[in-house]
Amino acid sequence: MARQRLTSGRWVILAFLFLLLLLQTVPVYTDWLWFNEVGYQEIFLRVLTLRGWLVLGVGFAVFLFMWANLRVAVRSSPPDVLWELEDQLGLPGRAVLEPLIRRLLIPVLGVIGLISGIQASSRWEALLLFLNARGFQAADPLFGRDIGFYVFKLPFYNLLYGWGMFLVVVTLLLSLLVYVLQRSLVMTPNGLRLAGRARAHLLVLAALLLGLKSVAFYLDRFGLLFSSRGIVYGATYTDINASLPVLTGLSVLALLVGLACLWQIRVKGWRVVASGLAALAVAWVGGLAVYPSIVQRFSVAPNELVAEGPFITHNIRMTRDAYGLGKIEQRPFPAEENLRSQDLDRNRPTVDNIRLWDHRPLLTTFGQLQEIRTYYKFLDVDNDRYWVDGKYRQVMLSPRELSYRHLPSQIWINSHLTYTHGYGVVLGPVNRISPEGLPEFFIKDIPPVSTTNIKVSRPEIYYGEFGNEYVFVRTRSQELDYPSGEQNVYATYKGNGGIQVGSFLRKVLFAMRQAELKILLSNDITSESRIMIYRSIAERVRRIAPFLLFDRDPYLVVTDDGRLVWMIDAYTTTDGYPYSTPMAGGENYIRNSVKATVDAYHGSVNFYVADPTDPVIQAYSGAFPALFKPLSGMPADLRSHIRYPEDLFTVQSRMYSTYHMEDPQVFYNKEDLWQIPRKAVEGRDREMEPYYTIMRLPGETKEEFVLLMLFTPSRKDNMSALLVARADPPNYGRLIVYDFPKQKLIYGPRQIEARIDQDAVISQQLTLWSQAGSTVIRGSLLAFPIERSLIYVEPLYLAAAAGQLPELKRVIVAYGNRISMEVNLETALQSIFGRSLRTDEQAITRSRAEPSAPDSNLRPLIGQAWEQWARAQDALRRGDWAAYGEAQRRLEALLKELRDRTGR
Repeated sequence: MARQRLTSGRWVILAFLFLLLLLQTVPVYTDWLWFNEVGYQEIFLRVLTLRGWLVLGVGFAVFLFMWANLRVAVRSSPPDVLWELEDQLGLPGRAVLEPLIRRLLIPVLGVIGLISGIQASSRWEALLLFLNARGFQAADPLFGRDIGFYVFKLPFYNLLYGWGMFLVVVTLLLSLLVYVLQRSLVMTPNGLRLAGRARAHLLVLAALLLGLKSVAFYLDRFGLLFSSRGIVYGATYTDINASLPVLTGLSVLALLVGLACLWQIRVKGWRVVASGLAALAVAWVGGLAVYPSIVQRFSVAPNELVAEGPFITHNIRMTRDAYGLGKIEQRPFPAEENLRSQDLDRNRPTVDNIRLWDHRPLLTTFGQLQEIRTYYKFLDVDNDRYWVDGKYRQVMLSPRELSYRHLPSQIWINSHLTYTHGYGVVLGPVNRISPEGLPEFFIKDIPPVSTTNIKVSRPEIYYGEFGNEYVFVRTRSQELDYPSGEQNVYATYKGNGGIQVGSFLRKVLFAMRQAELKILLSNDITSESRIMIYRSIAERVRRIAPFLLFDRDPYLVVTDDGRLVWMIDAYTTTDGYPYSTPMAGGENYIRNSVKATVDAYHGSVNFYVADPTDPVIQAYSGAFPALFKPLSGMPADLRSHIRYPEDLFTVQSRMYSTYHMEDPQVFYNKEDLWQIPRKAVEGRDREMEPYYTIMRLPGETKEEFVLLMLFTPSRKDNMSALLVARADPPNYGRLIVYDFPKQKLIYGPRQIEARIDQDAVISQQLTLWSQAGSTVIRGSLLAFPIERSLIYVEPLYLAAAAGQLPELKRVIVAYGNRISMEVNLETALQSIFGRSLRTDEQAITRSRAEPSAPDSNLRPLIGQAWEQWARAQDALRRGDWAAYGEAQRRLEALLKELRDRTGR
């Protein structure tokens, strides 16, 4: 009966193990099918093989090492029987425990080895980089080693040390346990008694442990280059003059104590080992805690700048290299106040591309005007540029994606078979507004209607930023293509995306993977059906290249042939760049080395190397030669939409706000520390975001797509500088900082905002709107360098408390000491610069509002009337009532003359 219960128990255990293996096999096999779908099965096999070898190699090494040591412990000569009688622990006899130990030894060590191997396999990237290490062709300033040693090799050496230390410590503890259970180590009234062979074995393990600690002290010397306890990140005076020699001495001392353990095997007692361990402990605590603090207090603190000056220089140089700041070109910008309307005419494309629509209110407006159905949502609005009917235009684009949370009925068939994709995009210029204050559209509606040369021929979005876990296509169920009035239009997917279901076995596997019985029971799913998984852009690219850091904001591109393709930037990062100050996440090196694309219809994924000089991407390219393509292999219509990534630019801007100071003394005193300006957004004080625009940079010959960031002095509000990243070839990736004069006041964003709030006319209008049951939304305050001057533009939107349809009602322009708020950009510029300026935005608005142009004989009178009105407004702001009254009288006379001439 007992044997029958034992047999039943074994079958239960075997069944459990089989189920566990099956649950692991299903996702691995279905992932293999997915990697075949996207064409990257080689990457899947390489990673799986590497992880498999780590499981087997590390697991077997752990098992073998522990088994050999515990075998020695189990087979040690049994002590005298009196030892067992004298044992004070009260354990069962050796005759009971020894067979149990022998029976459990291999299973227990097998489990430990397997767990160790699985844990080690999660660190496959460290081994991959170690095997494919590349040189940076630059050395650290302390040891003179190539940076590649710290990025590729040192992390793996530290990992090996950690594994080795864990293995030896656990083996030592288990050996002690076996010796206690076998009575080779007993507690007697006369103290501890240890058998000779057990003593020798434990001393060997202790020697090995100390040998590993010697290696650790040696590796810790290189770790000083990542010290954060000094005035700057990296090794400073105390680290080099106190900690470094102590670590070298500790490495030697630990090795000597380890040799002493081996010598102690032949010598009775513990005096030599105990003395060595005591000396090591004293040197460890005193040398790494007490001594450095003494050096810091008495040698460094009294003359810190002189002592730390060379190390500040190292930190500045290495940080600038790690974040690509050393390539920033510095240019002076005088910020003069002599800009004329003729200068604006010369920069017409810049003025025509001044962004009047913010993505927050525009996203709400798009949703109100173009979502069409409740289950369509606009998740984000992206800035890009296109050649629109022969003009280089900045546009804002938003894909119309399907939101499964908003389906009218969230039954399984709807969520996974019928509603499978989003449809189309909304695209419009950044500066055009309708007479009602709403955005103009180049592309809108379902199916997409285009008014320009940009056409959408394949509007279906099966892969996007939204996306439920999985959908089936090519099923017997009707697949909604798009709504049309009271009827719906249905279609069948004809693309290459998805994994073919094929056999009944695959159907079972996918039912197990998704834990959904309906997949198995559904008659709509046939052998020709396809299942689409990993449909989110971010998840899709991370599955293929988990070692890359991807940008938070993928953006959609309309290609020349009308397809929709997602683009997403990817970064290589490391925390192993010596002396470089880390970011918030701990990394202290970053490069935008990869541009990835995902076809919104087919789901095909491509990775292009954008920075082949980056050693980290060189290492990954060596490991996965089939993964990456040269950037020249990207289709030209996609390559023209490459942007300088906003995430990278933000990181570089934050670092540059401190590390533009290259003089150690200036850096130490923080004399010229900058900060990113802050602005109230939705009731919260936040850093201003960088913004894209098309403009002609000062000193350049043509307009280009750029990304800008403003700087103000620390704890001050005036402008310090303007950082620009260029995004068009042949200047892609070049960074320019325009330094503003320090000897005069250049208004910063917060000061401009304050002056807007203090303007009598503007504040009165804002108060009036806010009291009328509406909400005033202030857009981003954008600065534009034009010629040798700087102008600010801020749009104002009005949204009703109910309905939330933001309309652009006013545009504020600030230049020098002058501020103007008008119904559109042209009028605001005219108010400041005094002469009619026809911008593209106003041309469109007038073409609808004013079909006929005024008589040429009336234009002088109109110009004079406008000039008097502008003078009256200027006098009103100054509180000069006499000048205001005079301007009003002259304006009245001009208006009467205009009335008489027109007969109105």
